Amino acid sequence: MRYRISMSFSKGAISSICLFTVSMIAGFASVGAAAAEQDGAEPESPWLLAPTLTSDPKLGTSLGGIVGYLWRFDPDSVQSMVGATGSYSDTDSHVVGLFADLYLDGNRHKLKAAAFGGRIRNEYDDFLGTGQPAKTEDDLKAFAIRYAHRIVDHWYLGAQAVSTNYTIGIDGLLGDIASQVGLTGFDSTGIGLTLEFDDRDNIRNPTQGHRFFANNIAYREGLGGDESFDVYRADYTAYIPAWQQSVLGIQVKGRWTDDAPLAGYSSVELRGYTFGNYLDEHYSHVDFDLRVPLRKKWGLVAFTGIGCLYPAGSDCGNGDNLYPSVGAGISYVLKPKAGIVVRAEFAKGDADNSAFYLRMGNPFR
Repeated sequence: MRYRISMSFSKGAISSICLFTVSMIAGFASVGAAAAEQDGAEPESPWLLAPTLTSDPKLGTSLGGIVGYLWRFDPDSVQSMVGATGSYSDTDSHVVGLFADLYLDGNRHKLKAAAFGGRIRNEYDDFLGTGQPAKTEDDLKAFAIRYAHRIVDHWYLGAQAVSTNYTIGIDGLLGDIASQVGLTGFDSTGIGLTLEFDDRDNIRNPTQGHRFFANNIAYREGLGGDESFDVYRADYTAYIPAWQQSVLGIQVKGRWTDDAPLAGYSSVELRGYTFGNYLDEHYSHVDFDLRVPLRKKWGLVAFTGIGCLYPAGSDCGNGDNLYPSVGAGISYVLKPKAGIVVRAEFAKGDADNSAFYLRMGNPFR
């Protein structure tokens, strides 16, 4: 059974924010490696400052920014970065966070960490298909950390932990409805292992190579959470050089749950869809992202993909389970040596799903 839920965050989404927002912010890929190198001949400032903007018909407009500082622990390691991010929306919502993305000893050690907090307010004309308006006020507190160690060649083995304190307040009778379907919020604490293969030519500026990443999170009451369930993820990405220094990125990704409550279900992760608006036990997608360099630091991007949201024992043969996405935009290489880009793009999904983004980093790296 597929659920459509007009919420800004599901609890499953919160764990994704904790574990993967650092990767989104700090794992940037460049649009054109050669163009970036030519424009990056002069020394770059170690400081990073850029705006962010997200606008979609369901959640309104959110404006924010990122500030970061980059440096190297040693000459053979990728640039590390620490920083802060924040956003404020026209629904009087705000989220702030700190993040770190560190590489040491010739990239033999990798450490990512993030802490977030905020308050999310939304108004809905038709909450959960009831035809009733509703207001929600969601409090968010979350922390996550991931460490990985290179064991041989391009292989990394690591561990991760996540802890969130997320509560949802919905006014009136609709609060009882949300409680019945599991949207009451809960404390969740989980730990897991990670396995990664990465032979890309540059961690933040790949023009060729592959990356495979698999991990699990075991949420347990014994760790201080309110629920016990498991989440598994796998992600394979390939970068293929194309004409005129263009790069085609291809990602195949999946998320699967075991004994999860509704709030821990998977959601559509393609651009153009509001995370948490559709939920089911399992999710998979394939996503294509073409990056074409233009003059100097500017470039064009075009993308398309299709996702599948499905329950246990089902597959993606049912058209109702499929979610297409397509879009295009422009990019600018903000930090050529670090391979950090800013992208402005419009994405369209099925039905009334669409969004505009101004954000740092390519969608997968």
